[in-house]
Amino acid sequence: MPAVASRPAPFVRLDGSPVRALVVDDEASLSDLLRMALRTEGWETKVADNGHDALRVAREFGPDVIVLDVMMPGIDGLEVLRRLRDDGNDCPVLFLTAKDGVDDRIAGLTAGGDDYVTKPFSLEEVVARLRGLIRRSVKVGGDDEVELRVGDLTLNEETYDVSRGGTAIQLTATEFELLRFLMRNPRRVLSKAQIIDRVWSYDYGGRSSIVELYISYLRKKIDTLGEPMIHTVRGVGYTIKPAAG
Repeated sequence: MPAVASRPAPFVRLDGSPVRALVVDDEASLSDLLRMALRTEGWETKVADNGHDALRVAREFGPDVIVLDVMMPGIDGLEVLRRLRDDGNDCPVLFLTAKDGVDDRIAGLTAGGDDYVTKPFSLEEVVARLRGLIRRSVKVGGDDEVELRVGDLTLNEETYDVSRGGTAIQLTATEFELLRFLMRNPRRVLSKAQIIDRVWSYDYGGRSSIVELYISYLRKKIDTLGEPMIHTVRGVGYTIKPAAG
């Protein structure tokens, strides 16, 4: 039997249509990044840059999940959520909050928000959080599994458990996000730029050598448990695939 290393099935509605996401943020560059990341996932995505447009698009578009910035001029994210809930819209909402905005996080969850991430964040983290919200609240087809598997390596997206051949592997948060991105794209060669865009914070301005460093961390924890699974394609990037043999 060949080793398992297939890409996860598309995450779609039960009727086969794409999952719908609404991104609400007054910072255009950030909204564009999120829209591109979600479209890469195959989701239908619309963007609003203020609270009034967010309410209108939510009514017309019928999103399965909403990414909502707390701090916006005019109608802020908390008021948008209140009006959505008053209208009977129970679509799951992921709040974007400032790094030190503890009060915003508490207020958002108290107001009926489902989860939050703090800025700056990694796109991979946001996509994973959104998949979790949709999985728990919306009937979807395709990839409704929370466990990724490449050969004898497994990663559970909800419990954050990682193991190879039954041996548990302890990873830091960044190592986990990097491994998840690799495992969601088995056998596909990912460039340093692609990895930084998805795994590191969107405002990361450091050196690309950070990718090599974290790849080496993963190799020490994963490839030492058997035949190598993480490979370098010189001049191109990195890939993960089942061990040979």
